Amino acid sequence: MKHSHVINGTKFRDMFAAATSWLEKSSSEIDALNVFPVPDGDTGTNMLLTMRSTIEAGYKISEPISVSEVVQAMATGALMGARGNSGVILSQIWSGLAIGLSEKETFNGKELAYALAKASETAYKGVSNPVEGTILTVLKDISSASQKQASKNGGDVLSVLEAAVTAAAESVANTPTILPVLKEAGVVDAGGQGLFTILDGALRFLRGEAELMQFRKPQLVSAVIPLTPIVVTAPTSIGTDEVPYGYCTEFLLKGKDLEPEKIKRKLIRRGQSLIVVGDDTTVRVHVHSIDPGNIIHFATTLGTVHHVSIRNMDEQHQDFLEMQKNRAPASDIEVLAVSSGKGLADVFTSLGVAGIIHGGQSMNPSTKDILDAVEKLYSNQVIILPNNKNIVLTANKVKELTKKKVHVIPTTTIPQGIATLLAFDYEADYETNIKLMTEAMSGVKTVEVTRAIRSTTFSGLKIKKKQAIGLLDDAIVTVADNPQKALCSTLSRAGIKKAEVVTLYYGEDTTEADALVVKESILAKYPSLQLEIVNGGQPHYNYIGSVE
Repeated sequence: MKHSHVINGTKFRDMFAAATSWLEKSSSEIDALNVFPVPDGDTGTNMLLTMRSTIEAGYKISEPISVSEVVQAMATGALMGARGNSGVILSQIWSGLAIGLSEKETFNGKELAYALAKASETAYKGVSNPVEGTILTVLKDISSASQKQASKNGGDVLSVLEAAVTAAAESVANTPTILPVLKEAGVVDAGGQGLFTILDGALRFLRGEAELMQFRKPQLVSAVIPLTPIVVTAPTSIGTDEVPYGYCTEFLLKGKDLEPEKIKRKLIRRGQSLIVVGDDTTVRVHVHSIDPGNIIHFATTLGTVHHVSIRNMDEQHQDFLEMQKNRAPASDIEVLAVSSGKGLADVFTSLGVAGIIHGGQSMNPSTKDILDAVEKLYSNQVIILPNNKNIVLTANKVKELTKKKVHVIPTTTIPQGIATLLAFDYEADYETNIKLMTEAMSGVKTVEVTRAIRSTTFSGLKIKKKQAIGLLDDAIVTVADNPQKALCSTLSRAGIKKAEVVTLYYGEDTTEADALVVKESILAKYPSLQLEIVNGGQPHYNYIGSVE
């Protein structure tokens, strides 16, 4: 066994470059360690992409390099490249390592243990509600074991790293006993598995196994069930030959004794995608109509009309692209939304977002992706809608990287994002809009239908691979033989009997004909329901719906 008493900057960088290659060999298997059997498990992919950004930044430092210099550069690279919750936590680990190795030319085993302790401390601080049985617990156990070993043989890096890797494996294997949801799903924590794989790769390199690593593959810790790797692909673009429904018409109506419900009843037969919200003095209207002039005329009989926007829906996307090329700021507040699928992008565009960040399930944007989008905006006051639970932490990191005023409304679904935009008031200030939009987020129920990527038992439901599953507000509530049945069952659980408006966005794997059959069957059962079907074009999910 080789003993290594000190590590310099070059070897440190090379260690983790090898560790990144080691992680790449099992990233798809780590993706599959998702608690939910849904096709959006991307922990391995997110950690890999974050590590690639980390290593790329490290190699930009010219020789000779100190450990502190290279680890600081790598920490910056990790932060800019962080994707998803796991990537953000990984970037916090690198930030802690940079603190622990500050001003060091080289480091020994004791100093490594100290840096790992700082990494654990920083990672815990970076998460608002730390959950045990996750990567954080694994990191804490790594830190404890490293310090214990360093107290025995403080100068030997190899022995400390070996203790860290052993502790990581044991801790990962133990995560299902700490977090019941892991035990029920029959998996270990994916983030913890990723961290173990990274440290295991660094250790193997330090032992001189770089050549052997090319022909081996990492082993998953305590894999309870056979895993099917997930291939992460970009979404297929949606064609532009769809028949539009007239014009997307938006305006703000101000007056006295306005009655939003009465206005809705008057407009319901004059268009589709009708949304009327507000109070007795201010009402916001969004509708797709063949004759927008008729709608505007009706509104002027009730009060004064402001911020009128009428757009040809067939040309809407192209108009947006042209507008972005040379546009004047229309408001001192701009909103960014994360979305995938042309149809969903068009919906967000029609509701006034200043920019779309491409991403979502299985393709989370990086910190840099979101930061670049923020910096391209004219306004210094920006609101970000992540629309995915795995992007919220990444988006929050942008706030410390820009001089602009940025607030992240923690939307975790597409319907939540749309609901917040409908609450946006063009005449209100930044803080007021944040309050209005945050409150609106909780006023919608989200329904999602996809197919299980593996067989499992979850919340008492026996799920077979490729079965259709329905989720209500991110909880699996039903299993069915096909997406249509799963959708109807999930909508029932969402309280469709009492709902007024339901909007369904069908994905790239669902045909328009299938979606129309679903629409007819729902309306046959609930004839008074206002139901809209929209081609969202989203990958993986047959349907995403909002129930209001």
